[in-house]
Parts: sequence; C-alpha cells; structure tokens
Amino acid sequence: MAFDLQGALAALTHPLGLALLGLCIGSFMNVLVHRLPLMMERQWWAEVSQQLSDADGHRRALGVEAPAGMAGMASTLAKTLAGLAPLSLARPASRCPHCGHAIRWHENLPLLGWLRLRGRCSACQAPIGLRYPLVEGATALLFVAIGWRFGGAPVALLWCGFAAALLAASLIDWDTTLLPDSLTLPLLWAGLVAAALGWNLPLAEALWGAVAGYLSLWSVYWLFKLTTGKEGMGGGDFKLLAALGAWLGPSMLLPVILGASVIGAAVGIGMKLGGALREGRYVPFGPFLAGGGLVALLAGPDRVARWMGWA
Repeated sequence: MAFDLQGALAALTHPLGLALLGLCIGSFMNVLVHRLPLMMERQWWAEVSQQLSDADGHRRALGVEAPAGMAGMASTLAKTLAGLAPLSLARPASRCPHCGHAIRWHENLPLLGWLRLRGRCSACQAPIGLRYPLVEGATALLFVAIGWRFGGAPVALLWCGFAAALLAASLIDWDTTLLPDSLTLPLLWAGLVAAALGWNLPLAEALWGAVAGYLSLWSVYWLFKLTTGKEGMGGGDFKLLAALGAWLGPSMLLPVILGASVIGAAVGIGMKLGGALREGRYVPFGPFLAGGGLVALLAGPDRVARWMGWA
C-alpha cells in the first residue's frame, strides 16, 4: 500500500495532531534540558584530563615544566570519568532521581502519566516536578498556535521545530546560564538551509539576518566590556540572535531585542527586589531573546511593523 504523504502531513498539521506532537516533543525536551548540560560538563572534564596529561603542551604554552603530580591528577580524573555510567539522550532509561525506580512506559506518557501519578513517584511517593507537565503542555499549545498562524500548511512543522529548539535552549540557559552550541548552531544552519530551499525567507534576507543578529550583540558586548571591564553577556547570545535573524530576517531583529531587553530588565528587577537574584549573579538573556522571537513569529511581520510604528 502506497504511503499517503499528503494525508500524513494533513494529520500532523491538524490542531489535534500538532497538540499530540507537541506533547511528545515536550516530553523529549524535558530529557534534553536535564541531560545535555551534564553531557557537556563530562566532555569538558574529559578535555581537562587531556590537557593535564599533555606535558609537552604545558611546556609549549607556559614555558615551564608541568608541576609534579599533574599527570597523577589527569589519571585520577580520567579513571573517575571512565567509571561513570554512560549518559546520552537515549540512555539510561528514565528513573526516579530519589529512589531509582525505573519509570514504566505508561508512567512516562506525556502529561497523562504525571496526572495519573498525581505528581508523585509510584514507588517512593517523592514529588515529580511540576515543570515536566508544564513543558509538555506549553509545547503542545505552542505547536497548535503555530499551526493556527500558518493555516495548517506543512511549513508549520518547520516552525514547530524552530520553536522547540528555542524552548529547549531557553530552559537550559535559565537553569545553567549556558546556551549550547549543539542547539544554537544547528538552529542557525537550519534557518539558512530552509531559506536556500525556498521554505522561508529569501536566502539573502536570511544570510544578512544572521550576520546582523550576531554582530549587533557582539558589538554591544565589546562596547560594554571596553567601557566597564566586565562581560555583560555570553557568546551563546550572539549565536542565538544570529539564528533568529536567519529565520525571521533582519527587519525583525530590533523588535526582538527591544522586547527582550524590556522584559528581561523587568524580570531582573523583580527578582532582585524579591531576593531571588543573589549578588554577583545575573539573569540569562537567552530566554528573553527566544521569547521575543516566538512573539515575532506568532504575530507575523505585518503586525510587528504596526507595533513598531513602521506601517
């Protein structure tokens, strides 16, 4: 029997199909947001071990012999890393962090599993974080909104992928103040490839949007650093805005930055007044950039232009 591609796309872009897809993607994002930073940290420690064991590199870079005991530290660190259980996005299977109970398939159903368990582990009754169902539900609602924005056209699936990547990057940045290259760079390239294939913007707009997005925050970073001696943001913010420019075009960058700055400042002040922001810490900018990008996507260029007084 021939596969009905058009029928499958129609089912996926139906509001119910998009809601179910969003629940499943949201469930995966919960895993991604938790494990990707841990995988990155393990990789960094493995690189530290390699550097500590490289006596020739130490001599070349610093001009002195490596201190005694450095090779032993490298060996100990390498053994510690080798003794850790394998960690990837697929393995190990999901378990309760409190008692180690292996989560059964019906307990892991997006949103329904959490509701059925009433937010508690079936083995030890420890509470399951509310963020898990919130991420799943928010992703489902976001996918349905994107489907409505594009009238159920197949291109809505492309924008759902864009939105899912932004949501995952935002949650990781909020938790760790890191914006992984493994999310921002594929998002940037996907925007350029989509433009080259004629699925979104003209390629020239996508390219200059990426360039303008990166250089705008890069310039602000260096201006702030040269005048204050401090770093106001990380390089991940440059790459994220470059990705937004590749998807939305250069004309949408100013509204995204303005909206993100205003909301970010308001949230930061609120957290400071409420005692949630400790001295020396800062509010990550990535979630607000991503939020501005999603608002621009759902509003559309014409409405954003009216908000800015350009039309």
